[in-house]
Amino acid sequence: MTLGRPRAFDPDRALDRALALFWRKGYEGASLSELTQAMGINRPSLYAAFGNKEALFRRALDRYMERPAAALRRALAAPTARQVIERLLMDAVDRLTDPANPPGCLAVHGALACGGDADPIRRELIARRQETENAIRERLERARAEGDLKAGIDPAALARYVAALTQGMAVQAAGGASRDDLRQIAETALGGLAV
Repeated sequence: MTLGRPRAFDPDRALDRALALFWRKGYEGASLSELTQAMGINRPSLYAAFGNKEALFRRALDRYMERPAAALRRALAAPTARQVIERLLMDAVDRLTDPANPPGCLAVHGALACGGDADPIRRELIARRQETENAIRERLERARAEGDLKAGIDPAALARYVAALTQGMAVQAAGGASRDDLRQIAETALGGLAV
């Protein structure tokens, strides 16, 4: 049995670089040439380590979702529905304007920049955003069952509202909105929230 040569690059570091490029340019906006240049590898190495561009994007998306997923779990563990929503919105403000990252959200930006050829990626991004909305809805349903949500408030509609707010803030951040701008949006939404 013959073993191949050891990789001359760090796959985790290369994946982080691909993630940063996808985050800035979207799935379709990041060309293979730009990806290999950013990752510091050639095309055969990219294919050998990650598969095709779609597989690389899915791996980068998995890496990207680790932080928002952890923040979502923390927010959903808050004791009241109002605190859940406040934590979700305020975490979004911090995450979307973190100077260490490109502005906005890869899961939102990537889906908005997908044409017909990238439909599987667009559907993947929609499904991942829907998973987040479902998790919020389930937590709000629990709040209703515990008497923590006012009568007449539909957990599914409220979850859609919160998801729409965070996605809208992501679009605003990608367009240059500051942390203060997003905080005002979140505080305005919280001020009108009657849960």
